Amino acid sequence: QVQLVEAGGGLVQAGGSLRLSCTASGRTFSSYGMGWFRQAPGKERVIVAAISPSGSVTYYTDSVKGRFTISRDNAKNTVYLQMNSLKTEDTAIYYCARSQYGGTAVLTTDYTNWGQGTQVTVSS
Repeated sequence: QVQLVEAGGGLVQAGGSLRLSCTASGRTFSSYGMGWFRQAPGKERVIVAAISPSGSVTYYTDSVKGRFTISRDNAKNTVYLQMNSLKTEDTAIYYCARSQYGGTAVLTTDYTNWGQGTQVTVSS
């Protein structure tokens, strides 16, 4: 069973930056797409960004385009989410997840392995 461990969340002022990381166990990291999701209080979990196994294809939800960057280092079994120009509406628990497919998946149901989540709080 793949284990995903996130790190890098915290409290930041609006306009600031944070970098999330997610390290996976196992030897098949480079075979699967990875994604970052977020869930705000009282809301459903939604995708933020996704990346293909090689890292050559990425997807971003409209609200984070131009501000967030997803990347991966397959040698380190790690996926990153660089978040710049943070807004109060970015406040949520952020989860990384591994897709069950080899492409760039954008549906929650495409993902079968989830991290425990890391809190990101953006203050005004």
